[in-house]
Amino acid sequence: MKSCLICDDHALVREALAGTVRMGWPDAKVDRAGDFPSAWAMAIEMCYDLIVCDLIMPGSGPLAGIDGIIRAAPNSPLLVVTGTEDDALLLDLLDRGVAGFAPKTASGAIIEAAMRLILAGGRYLPPRLAEIASARIEDGSVTAVRDDVARLAESLTERQMQVLRLMAQGLSNKEIARTLNLAPSTVKTHLSQLLVHLGATNRTDASIKARMLDLV
Repeated sequence: MKSCLICDDHALVREALAGTVRMGWPDAKVDRAGDFPSAWAMAIEMCYDLIVCDLIMPGSGPLAGIDGIIRAAPNSPLLVVTGTEDDALLLDLLDRGVAGFAPKTASGAIIEAAMRLILAGGRYLPPRLAEIASARIEDGSVTAVRDDVARLAESLTERQMQVLRLMAQGLSNKEIARTLNLAPSTVKTHLSQLLVHLGATNRTDASIKARMLDLV
């Protein structure tokens, strides 16, 4: 039985995409995720035949979010459904191995055709992006977007990185304080700042995001 993971933060879009998947795979197992952390966790648990993912979702920036899915499911082809026309961003994603892009305005028939092409081993690119991808090496006109993960890592101090690594290992605040010879209140301050940087709601969420972003 075929399997597909659909990732979008709008329930109506998820259901519409699920209907499109079942146009080609009537008996497919179709799972759904509404944010990047959920998508990462589900992609780790199961090897999907296809992942269809929105580019803008809660829990991460576009590049870091897609990077997390690729790391979680390196053998699952990934179709990005997006409304963005940022050529540099899309080309960065193409370099990461994304199998194709479909505009959010595309009909179900077009998205189904993109899925079939990708599953046959091809890549589906909108004509304009395909032209740019072909020409960029020659003219050097497209400047790659900086990686969200690199930007995030640069924003953290060395001490914050130490606290993050220990937290991801499951150490409590007191254990982190003893290990780094810090006051517990200082550790608490660092953790609060890390939650803000990572866009996390709690320690567990922060640890998951840090692992998926290769920060620990």
